[in-house]
Parts: sequence; structure tokens; C-alpha cells
Amino acid sequence: MREKVTRLFVVAAIAEAISWAALLAGMAVKYGPPANELGVQIFGPIHGGLFVAYGVLVLAVARLRRWSLVATGVALACAVPPFATLVFERWARRRGMLDAARRTAREAAPVG
Repeated sequence: MREKVTRLFVVAAIAEAISWAALLAGMAVKYGPPANELGVQIFGPIHGGLFVAYGVLVLAVARLRRWSLVATGVALACAVPPFATLVFERWARRRGMLDAARRTAREAAPVG
């Protein structure tokens, strides 16, 4: 379960960044000549849904992996600037915050 949620978080971080790029392209077309709002109408809701999904998955992974409040806040804040979710995901991976092998002493203790 924990690994699935973590994988979904990684997918959401990547998808949210891609949707940012698509939305930015749609905005460039909307405000450039000739003006066309189709890109924003399509990618706006997609990006909004992925933004919310990323936020929910940040909270789920933070709880499952026992992230600090600061790390959780930074992960949530990274949803706002374009492509920052990718930066956070790579940073968290390098620090071992997404590793399956990272367990607390209580989880590793034998039951019985």
C-alpha cells in the first residue's frame, strides 16, 4: 500500500509539471495573435485536477513516510511554481524520503 501511494505521488508530481507546461502553452496561444482559448479551456481543468491530486498525495505520503511538517509544507508549496514538483520529487528521492526501505524502529520491531 505504502509503495503504491508513493508511486502515485511520483506520477502526480510529473503529471502536474507536464500539465503546467501544457497550460502555459495554452496561455501563450490565448494571449498571442491569433487569440484562441481552446488550450486554456482544455488544460486548465486538467491542471486543476492534477494540482489537487498532487496535494492530496503529498498529505498521504507525508503521513505514511512520516515527513516533517516543514518538508510537507515545502512539498505543498512546490505545486504553485511551474515545474517545482519535479524538483521536490528529485530532492525527496535523493534524501531517501520516498524509499520503501526507510522504516522507523517501531515498524522494524518484531510483533509478539
